[in-house]
Amino acid sequence: GDPDAGLMFVGEGPGRNEDEQGRPFVGRAGDLLSKMIVAMGLSREQVYIANIVKCRPPQNRTPTPHEVDACSDYLRRQIMIIQPKAIVALGAPATKFLLDSSQSIGALRGSWHKYEGLLPNGPAIDVMPTFHPAYLLRQYTTDNRKKVWSDLQQAMARLED
Repeated sequence: GDPDAGLMFVGEGPGRNEDEQGRPFVGRAGDLLSKMIVAMGLSREQVYIANIVKCRPPQNRTPTPHEVDACSDYLRRQIMIIQPKAIVALGAPATKFLLDSSQSIGALRGSWHKYEGLLPNGPAIDVMPTFHPAYLLRQYTTDNRKKVWSDLQQAMARLED
């Protein structure tokens, strides 16, 4: 991604396609994320995309807390280097990590929160939680699409501030 990106997307972890290609968000979920980014008036080259874990968990399961802890310093360094204006957290695992919260993605999405993992040496960064593209592919309803689009519109407005 762009090392000067104003917007950063953080997902859960690489899947099979990501492991094979060595890039985040490729395959069907990546295609949908690319379409979402384009709908925002941006390109993948203008944003930074990362995951909370850097290697694929067995059977593509949700990362364990131990796996997240093992990779957390790397993600913090990525965020510190990029220092985006805003982060879009894609799905529950990324949201829970960034916000240090146990609340559901349904309860957190749609409103701004703060990532404070860089304090006291770095800034607090605005976080907009939203549904993961893989979830949208499984639950592709009008209501879910509207919710995600609303979240992304808020992120676009934050970039313009």
